[in-house]
Order: sequence, then C-alpha cells, then structure tokens
Amino acid sequence: MKGDKSQERLHFLKEIILDDGSIVRIRRAEVRDAKNLLDYINKAGGESDFLTFGAGEFGRDVKGEEEFIKNISAQDNALFIVAERNGEIIGNAGITGGPRPRIRHTGEFGLSILKDYWGAGIGTAIVKVIIDWSRDSDIFRKINLRVRSDNEGAIHIYKKLGFKEEGLITREFYVNGKFYDAIWMGMEID
Repeated sequence: MKGDKSQERLHFLKEIILDDGSIVRIRRAEVRDAKNLLDYINKAGGESDFLTFGAGEFGRDVKGEEEFIKNISAQDNALFIVAERNGEIIGNAGITGGPRPRIRHTGEFGLSILKDYWGAGIGTAIVKVIIDWSRDSDIFRKINLRVRSDNEGAIHIYKKLGFKEEGLITREFYVNGKFYDAIWMGMEID
C-alpha cells in the first residue's frame, strides 16, 4: 500500500497508478458489490473467449452472488477481490483452498480484467496480491491455476511471477464450436 495510512486507504489491499494518472484500487469484495460484480462479469464474459464463461453464461443472480461473497469471506483459506477505478469494477480474482484437511493448503485461483485494461499492469498487481495474501495466510503451500494454452499474455505474467507449467489439459474449453487446451500451472510458496 502506498503512502497515506488513513482508515480509508487501509481498506485497500493495493493501489496502482495507471499511465493516465488514475488510481486502481484492489480490495476485498463486499456483499454490496454483488450487482456491480454481475454486471462486470457479464461484460468481461462478452469480451474474452479465455474465460470459462461468456456473456450471460455465468449462471448466478444477485442473491446468489451475495451468498457467494458471504461464504467466501467466512473462509480462512479463500479470498475474493475486485479491482476498481473511479468506483467501477474493472477486474476481479479469487483463490479458494480445498475444503478438506488434506487439500486445504492448495489454492486455485481465477482472474479476469476488462479488455480496455489489458496490458496496464492490473493483472500482474492482482496476481501479486493473491500470492502475498496466500503467503501471509499460513495455510497455503501451493497455488494452482488453469490457463488456456493460447492465452500468451496471461501465461507470460504467470511465468514472470514464478508459476511453472505442470501439465496440459486437453479439450478443457469449448468455444464457438472449437476445443482449446489448458495449461495447468503451479507455484509452491513455502
């Protein structure tokens, strides 16, 4: 977190300044975000074929999103965050550990950002927040993710931050009548 430690700023996990001087704040998702999150998710789903859903395919209503946020916020091995600029959600990510003792130390995360903000450093900042929070949790020992094998930008970021390729999942995505493979990546953090 930068500079001023006022109460308002302590709410945010990270702040980054974009090239245009605007501030993107990365913070925990709150129940009050549910409707805006669903609007964001539908927009992001319509902009990218790299996600596991398209526009209108997410399958959760506002009440369901509120419950999801409440449930994930209550877990000690889960984090759900949003990136916002001028009050608009422009990205989100979540990491969730396994529900049972033998796998609770392993978290899998997902990430999305609106297309207008690709290449602005927001994805890298969000992944760093996930990594730092996971290290500080004293629970996680491994972070996993799946990424479409042709998503070169995301793969580059993940490798730059220390993730390693661990395997290939064939036919993981089916988009517009075509199958796509996914790369399984992981990072040991202890």
